[in-house]
Amino acid sequence: MTAEQQLSSIDTHVGNRIRLRRSFLRISQEKLGDHLGVSFQQVQKYEKGSNRIGAGQLFQISAFLKVDPAYFFEGLPATKGVESGFSERQSALPPTGIEDTTDGIALNRAFARIKSSKLRRRLIDLVTAIADSGRG
Repeated sequence: MTAEQQLSSIDTHVGNRIRLRRSFLRISQEKLGDHLGVSFQQVQKYEKGSNRIGAGQLFQISAFLKVDPAYFFEGLPATKGVESGFSERQSALPPTGIEDTTDGIALNRAFARIKSSKLRRRLIDLVTAIADSGRG
C-alpha cells in the first residue's frame, strides 16, 4: 500500500468512527456542522474520508462527541516500528465490525440504558453462552 493510500484509509477510518459516535449519540450532521462552523455537507465529506480533518477540528469533534481523540484511531492496524508513546492503552473492546452496523448500534444503545450492573452482567453471560454454543 502506498503512503497516499494508507493516509486515505486512515481518513476513511476516522470518518467512520465519527459517523458511528455521532449516530450513537443521535446527533445530526447539521448539528455537528453548526458546532464546528461548517456545513452538513462538509461533515458528510469528513465521515466519508473524502476531506481530511485537521488536528484542531478533530479535537473539537472529540469534545463535542464526548470521547477521547484516540477513539477515532481505535481499530487501526499498528504501524511497524512506531512507538506507542507514553501509554500502552488499548481499546476496551477490540473492533469486531458489528459496532458499525444498525444492529450493533441498537444493541449498544439498549444495553447502555440498563441501569442494573447485575442484569447487564447476566446478559453478557447469556450472549457469551449462546455464542460459545455454536447456535449463535
